[in-house]
Amino acid sequence: MRDVCIVGGGVAGLAASIFTARAGLDTFVVSEGPRPSSSRTASGDDGGESILARNASLENYPGFPDGVDARRYLQLVREQAQNAGATFELGRVTGVEPVEGTDLEQGFVLETEGGDPVEARRVIAASWPDSDYLEPLDVGRIQRGSKYFVSVEDGGRTAVEGVYAAGRIAGEPHQAIVAAGHGAKVGLAVIHDSDVAFYHDWVTPEGYFTGRDRDVPPGCEEIDEEERKRRDERARETILEAFAEPLDEEPTMHPSVDRD
Repeated sequence: MRDVCIVGGGVAGLAASIFTARAGLDTFVVSEGPRPSSSRTASGDDGGESILARNASLENYPGFPDGVDARRYLQLVREQAQNAGATFELGRVTGVEPVEGTDLEQGFVLETEGGDPVEARRVIAASWPDSDYLEPLDVGRIQRGSKYFVSVEDGGRTAVEGVYAAGRIAGEPHQAIVAAGHGAKVGLAVIHDSDVAFYHDWVTPEGYFTGRDRDVPPGCEEIDEEERKRRDERARETILEAFAEPLDEEPTMHPSVDRD
């Protein structure tokens, strides 16, 4: 029984996974990728195909003055989720139902195409545009044209306790930065609903709390100057390595375009 299963390995799902994993929740991400597979891996090397992979150049995401290759950005976010402790399965979820009838406190079982069922106490749907697997739960899907959105309240909570929706599938604008922010907000909602001891996900300089005779709050961390420099060096090395060479991948074309 996982603490949380996230369906979808795009920006919203990955952002949620970073927060839930860093808070100590056993976080499992199931994402549909470019090839079928039922193998589970902690590598995060192939978190699945996000719609962002169709982007030719991501140019409105804060922190990248001249833009960034969208596929490289996704690789970095998947690596960050992996480092936080999230694990991944490449596959497709076909259905979600309560483990025991109407007793939602017992969690949910997620059926996967060609893989073993996954049990989780909470589920985050971040799988735009696929929400068919939520039909058995009656979460409140809203049809707009040929697409279905999921009706949510604050924090991405749906009409079914323990089930959340993040990003575009929850009606958020089709922008990467918005999806990331909403995914993080949903992740925080899951943390709070899980009754995990948590204040903020915040790394502070040594003495920020203890220098005021306060205990370091749950979810926070104080680090000394030596550790701060070590982390900064590691972060710079990671980014330099990631951008050392051009990424040998092309944007994914819209499936309706015939390129033959």
